[in-house]
Amino acid sequence: MKLIKNILMGLALIPFVLSAQEEQQGEFSISAQIRARGEYRNGALFPRYEGENSASFINNRTRLTLGYTRSNLELRLSGQHVGLWGESIQSKKDGDFVLNEAWAKLNFGDGFFAQLGRQALSYDDERILGGLDWHVAGRYHDLLKLGYSKNLNTIHVALAFNQNSDNPQKRGNYFAPTGQPYKNMQMAWYHYGSTQKPFGISLLAMNLGWELGDIENAKNGFMQTFGTYLTYKKDMWNLNGSAYYQSGKSRTGKSVSAYMASVFAKANFTSQWAVGFGSDYLSGSDQNSDKHKAFDPLYGTHHKFYGTMDYFYASTFSNGLNPGLWDNQVGIYYKPSPKVDMSLNYHYFMSAKSVTVEEHKFSKGLGSEVDFQINWSIMPDVKLMAGYSFMLGTKSMDVVKGGDHKSWQDWGWISINITPNLFKTKVNKF
Repeated sequence: MKLIKNILMGLALIPFVLSAQEEQQGEFSISAQIRARGEYRNGALFPRYEGENSASFINNRTRLTLGYTRSNLELRLSGQHVGLWGESIQSKKDGDFVLNEAWAKLNFGDGFFAQLGRQALSYDDERILGGLDWHVAGRYHDLLKLGYSKNLNTIHVALAFNQNSDNPQKRGNYFAPTGQPYKNMQMAWYHYGSTQKPFGISLLAMNLGWELGDIENAKNGFMQTFGTYLTYKKDMWNLNGSAYYQSGKSRTGKSVSAYMASVFAKANFTSQWAVGFGSDYLSGSDQNSDKHKAFDPLYGTHHKFYGTMDYFYASTFSNGLNPGLWDNQVGIYYKPSPKVDMSLNYHYFMSAKSVTVEEHKFSKGLGSEVDFQINWSIMPDVKLMAGYSFMLGTKSMDVVKGGDHKSWQDWGWISINITPNLFKTKVNKF
């Protein structure tokens, strides 16, 4: 903790040191975030069994972000402490403040840049690659990102190589259950469009490498994800759709052939009222198939799409099953004032594949979920949010997720998010 204090004190002196220079100007900034969220869980993530008690807790995120920007250089250092209220003792001498972001971006001019370090990957609607801001810790990758952006065209290339520090001599094997979930990654993303144009299109190609087998007899496996994301916005309509295909080898070494498709339409009838409806289909696998046909949405923000109770992809299926998902939804959106907005969404879930266990075949219908959320900007930099959801599952849900569909399943939460910009000043470079 003393080391952290010294580092922060040293960083706080940066603007005063920089201001003494008489060279090219830049900008130094400090921002903070304190976000507390209380949750009541009575069947979130996984359905509960009859007689199981509910759980209540408050999680917390505290972040301090330092930034420096000039015409050809950007730096970002962000440290955070996350956890539950009460899990740390009152007098704790061991610090657990970690860097969630630490990157430098070099701008070479004419639209070219390179960004190196620990950073979030957030693309399109965050279906495949997302920052996962809902999670108390977020999601970050260690990589090099190269990019070009000019006029209506943007292209990014990301390159990652991960290693297990415990066994680097084992032919470069990477078996780190608490590290990044892949050994290496190569990703290319292209986008055409702008906020001033009604139509936009993105193309994504990603190759993920894992190590299969055990640490003594490892071999490489690679899975590819290809797809597109389309948007159209004009007058009262806001439309988007996506389609992705996966091939190669799964994490278990099986051959992969999987796909997903989604479509969503939102009609803004007035400045206050809107209605949306959509459908998402993610292919699934048979339990004993020698081929992996279940689509993996990888590192997206799943909480955003498949119901806020997080039954699907934010948590695992049960009984070794991965039957995929067909999610049909309809939502109503209401904004009574510039500072308040509300949403009410209904999801009907089905498995993409029929579920068969011990020669007994279950229906594809998994159940219905209703999600309500309200957001209130109570003052600048302070936002209060709350939500309530319940799930009406079926017997098939018991099979693919566990629990007892006859038991009441619900979830409620309330969160306050405080994000002030603490300091900003013009400075000179070293």
